[in-house]
Amino acid sequence: MNAVLADSAFLRAARGETPSHTPVWFMRQAGRSLPEYLKLREGVGMLESCMNADLVTEITLQPVRRYGVDAAIFFSDIVLPLKAVGLDLDIVAGIGPVIANPVRTMADVEAIPDLEPGHVPFITQAVQQLVAELGATPLIGFAGAPFTVASYLVEGGPSKEQAKTKAMMFSAPDVWDALMRKIGAMAAAYLRVQVEAGASAVQLFDSWAGALTPGDYVRHVMPHSAKVLADAGELGVPRIHFGVGTTNLLSLMGEAGADVVGIDWRTPLEEGIARVGDRVVQGNLDPTLVFAPTEVMTARAGEILEAGRAAKGHIFNLGHGVIPSTDPSQLARLTEFVQAWER
Repeated sequence: MNAVLADSAFLRAARGETPSHTPVWFMRQAGRSLPEYLKLREGVGMLESCMNADLVTEITLQPVRRYGVDAAIFFSDIVLPLKAVGLDLDIVAGIGPVIANPVRTMADVEAIPDLEPGHVPFITQAVQQLVAELGATPLIGFAGAPFTVASYLVEGGPSKEQAKTKAMMFSAPDVWDALMRKIGAMAAAYLRVQVEAGASAVQLFDSWAGALTPGDYVRHVMPHSAKVLADAGELGVPRIHFGVGTTNLLSLMGEAGADVVGIDWRTPLEEGIARVGDRVVQGNLDPTLVFAPTEVMTARAGEILEAGRAAKGHIFNLGHGVIPSTDPSQLARLTEFVQAWER
């Protein structure tokens, strides 16, 4: 890593150092709301686009060009590694990932191949292309956390209740443990490929962890996320851990080994800071506030920036992903506001 990149506002903040300004990037900034992204994706399936190095490169770069954000997030999907090793799945518009043969037994778990770099040459190529293009802007690698990816495999698709997932967790703990180990190893391997190709940080994304009690998280999930984060820690890059609806898990998610804990918008940032202790925080403007008048949006962003002073470090972000109908010009104004804010 060159000295200019290492000294970037994002990486300094992620390491708990004092940056030149509070860095800002947005989850799901690459795609969905950008007209140039929608044009590029016309007639191209989600997973198909994630497996095309040139498309991944262009999509990841689009928000950096448009907004001037302090970090790029690698354009991918949390189920991409499953597709890469040969599982029969697709991302269905309006639904999400759909698994043709859900996992139910130990034999199903054992049939899932381990992820090897040879499964994802397009990832290595895309990251290398991106690093060359991004220069002093860091690239964040990305993977789904074991619980969320395992949930898609067990449920066969998205689920808010996680009934089948929890049924396996409680009634077949040996199968559950084997599945979590399998998916955890896959996530760690996927992050390693991205970092070895040049990514400067990684984010482990747990979409469905908010469905868990703290006790169940500690017993059945946390050890596996901790293993992924520990493996990523050996790569020498900052690690971000983010979950949705995880107010009751924030302290545990920090203890799992993250350098940076993402806080969604449901938790006041000052409360989240108190929960995660001596760690950098990321977040946490309500994604719907970009639909408010600019002065309302920036006033709320200012409150979050002020609250972030109490943390070891603060990376500004939304409290979840960019909503597809977001006006890109509002995100541009928000980026400018955050970067100009006086610490």
